[in-house]
Amino acid sequence: MQDPLKVWLNTPRMWAIDLAAGAVAGIVLGVVGPFGSFFNDTLSVRLAYWMAVCLLSALGVGVAVRLVWPAARRRGLDAWMWIPIVAVVLSAPLGLAARLIAVALWPGIREAVGGIEWYGQTLLIELVYMSLYVAAHARANAGAEAAKACEGGARMLDRLPPRLGRDLLCLQMEDHYVRLHTTEGSALVLSPLARAIEQVGDLEGLRVHRSWWVARHAVRGVAHDGRNLRLLLTSGLETPVARAKVAELKAAGWLDQGR
Repeated sequence: MQDPLKVWLNTPRMWAIDLAAGAVAGIVLGVVGPFGSFFNDTLSVRLAYWMAVCLLSALGVGVAVRLVWPAARRRGLDAWMWIPIVAVVLSAPLGLAARLIAVALWPGIREAVGGIEWYGQTLLIELVYMSLYVAAHARANAGAEAAKACEGGARMLDRLPPRLGRDLLCLQMEDHYVRLHTTEGSALVLSPLARAIEQVGDLEGLRVHRSWWVARHAVRGVAHDGRNLRLLLTSGLETPVARAKVAELKAAGWLDQGR
């Protein structure tokens, strides 16, 4: 089965948005003239330079993100773990291309700005651009996947990789994602937690914390830490219990066992 994030990112509409965003960024940078480029030439030349650089960057980032992001998500890696690595690698060819264009327009830049300094400037731009890019796309894709799941009547169990089986123990919110825990491991899916809870079907459970939903059959006991409670799950996980949920759990008979 194809990765829905990969499919969504590779639609013509998303590529058009990426290139449009690159063009807009080029216009803004051309007007502002960062890193001393404001004094290099006329506005029209600065606009041409920065738009060319930003469109190249949009293409480079677009390709890199489409290759790395779906694979990283399948392995449970958060964006902050892979964005810096991709930016460090990608800044070398993009920085070289931008420098060749700049030297062709303004030959004096070769002596005025060293290679290391140029790479540092490129890395800064790529880190900011890629972070905003992934954050915006993650939010948009979360809404798209949630809407699709609602329309199609999909269930969380159907979104589990086969290697994890179908014994769902709990759901854990992680930013725009939900981590599905089973007896065989865990996997991330892009979905709001509230929507994911709606998609567990007839599986009995409760939302015990702002970031956690737990299946009733997964609870083997309760740990008391002063006024705080944690549910002990059959997999060895311990989930926090919000104080506002204690009365509800007691009424449901979840807290009859303790440790």
